[in-house]
Amino acid sequence: MKIEVWSDYVCPFCYIGKKQLEIALDELGYGDAIEVAYKSYLLDPSTPVNTTSSVYEELSRKYQISLDEVKKMTANVTARAKEVGLEYNFDEMKSANTVKAHRLAKWAETEGKEKEFTERVLKAYFLEGEAIGQTEVLLTLAKEVGLSTEKARQVIESNEYMEQVQQDIAVAQNLGVRGVPFFVIDNKYGISGAQPQEVFEQTIEKAAQEMGLRKPLKMQGVDGAACTDDSCDI
Repeated sequence: MKIEVWSDYVCPFCYIGKKQLEIALDELGYGDAIEVAYKSYLLDPSTPVNTTSSVYEELSRKYQISLDEVKKMTANVTARAKEVGLEYNFDEMKSANTVKAHRLAKWAETEGKEKEFTERVLKAYFLEGEAIGQTEVLLTLAKEVGLSTEKARQVIESNEYMEQVQQDIAVAQNLGVRGVPFFVIDNKYGISGAQPQEVFEQTIEKAAQEMGLRKPLKMQGVDGAACTDDSCDI
């Protein structure tokens, strides 16, 4: 079974939703029977690549509210993130254009490192205050998950994988996605936003049962004495 996740690296609810999905999959225990694929979505592709604005300043301009009001708003998001084990640091977050990060993620997928890179970028942005729109920051993050910095730089400095990013966005538009995170489960069910935890678990369980997925046995203890076709532990 496949779960597709549309998200953007500067969306606070995307990281929260990602953690909720991971918690649900761990609780349900389907193991490798469920594949998770990450899809690109650009909340604001017009964000300047070399911006130095803080998230507070950006939100204040966007919603035409004071910095104090912004901080109260983000405090609620920080509290929600803590519920899934994330310590958001809005004081250090910077506005970022995420096009480069999405293109690198598409390349990382070809190297079998999509999940690792996605997690590393989200952690860098929300917990560490890294400027994930900057080339050197992305090269460091790529290296940390075992990717070639030389190839990563080649991808960033070209337009490679932009077509794949645009394809993801086009599919999202066809699905009627208007915000992220957005989860598509087995091409049957959609979950919009970071919903209550039970929504994730109930929806995944329903899709898995309809598909006939079986959970692997939960083995207890260590291997004991046993007989096989060829031998017996006597």
